[in-house]
Amino acid sequence: MRKKVIAGNWKMNKVRSEAVQFLEDTKGQVPSFNEVESVICAPFPYLSELVQKAEGTPVKIAAQNMHFEENGAFTGEVSPVMLKDIGVTYVVLGHSERREYFAETDETVNKKVHAAFQHGLVPIVCVGETLEQRESNQTNQLVEGQVKKALEGLSEEQVKQTIIAYEPIWAIGTGKTATSEQANEVCTHIRNVVKDVVSADAAEAVRIQYGGSVKPANVEELLAQSDIDGALVGGASLEADSFLKLVEAGK
Repeated sequence: MRKKVIAGNWKMNKVRSEAVQFLEDTKGQVPSFNEVESVICAPFPYLSELVQKAEGTPVKIAAQNMHFEENGAFTGEVSPVMLKDIGVTYVVLGHSERREYFAETDETVNKKVHAAFQHGLVPIVCVGETLEQRESNQTNQLVEGQVKKALEGLSEEQVKQTIIAYEPIWAIGTGKTATSEQANEVCTHIRNVVKDVVSADAAEAVRIQYGGSVKPANVEELLAQSDIDGALVGGASLEADSFLKLVEAGK
């Protein structure tokens, strides 16, 4: 049985005191790591301190992005070596906002996925379609292409460790949510793509999250679906009480 993964993506929110207070407010209340994986995807300036604050708790810390090179003349970028050095465990790659605003491509996502594995980081790879693409029945084709490119060149064992986050772009921060059936339909398609291009074992092992206006009111219905193994949550993860409810639903 695949363990659920609840990841709170803070995006560009919180100052240091708020980030630290969040961990204080959740301390001792997060279910054990054996029951559910609880991840906070925090802004770069707070990663090191949050890793230290989360030590000894079930909460793991993720970066929201990284470069695929280990070092070099890439002003403003952060490398996988740096993330690993400070104890970061996961990294979000290919989020739709990175693709839309910062020219992220399927090719750069693939390079980053390989770099993550090279340096012992677990990649959370985001895929998803726009409303226009959904309405023109391109969802499966588009998501399939993103998944295939992201996983290109990985070993079967690496694919098994990858977390794929299906996030319909039209449901991110809009208050709109794909129905649990719509979300599961695409997650099932993703699993079938993994089966076709890698193996049945890899497809059975890979964890697929849903993201897009997930909140305590709808998370249980989403997680009850056959192929949804967790959630990548934006706004509803910013408050400790809300995050705790989401994680509790993943048990």
